[in-house]
Amino acid sequence: MNAALQQQEAQWGESAFWPAWFPVGPAGAALGPIPMKPQSPRQLFIQGLTLDGRPFRPSDWAERLAGAMSSFRPAGGPGGIASHIGYSPYCVPRLVNGVKCVIVSEELRDIEVMAWDFVMNFARDNQLQVVEACALPDGPPPPR
Repeated sequence: MNAALQQQEAQWGESAFWPAWFPVGPAGAALGPIPMKPQSPRQLFIQGLTLDGRPFRPSDWAERLAGAMSSFRPAGGPGGIASHIGYSPYCVPRLVNGVKCVIVSEELRDIEVMAWDFVMNFARDNQLQVVEACALPDGPPPPR
C-alpha cells in the first residue's frame, strides 16, 4: 500500500491531492486553508430623528448617551475614574448632515452586552431612526 502511494505521489506530485485553491508550499506540501480577512464590526447610526421625522429632544441627547457609555473602552485603554473625560470609541456623538447622531460599534456588544442593550433600547424606546453605516469607496470613482 505504501509503495502504491509513493508511486502515485511521484507521478502526480503531492499537490495533486489538494484542491487548486488550497495553498501549497515548497515541494507541494500543504500549508492549510487560506486565512480570511476578518470582517470589520458593523456600525449603527442612531439618528436624532424620530420615526415620524421630528427632531429628538433634548438637544444634547447624543452627548449624554455617549457620555453614559464613556467607560466602555478597548482592553488596555484608559478606563475607570478618568473615562468621563472622553468618549468611548464604541459610542461616539457626531453631527451627520445636520442631524445629531450617535455612532455605535457592534464591538460594544462583544465587550458588554448590557451596554449594547441599553443603547439599542434607548433608540427603540424613543422611536429613533437607526441605520447601518455603509462602506464608502476609498477614492473618487474611476473616470468613464
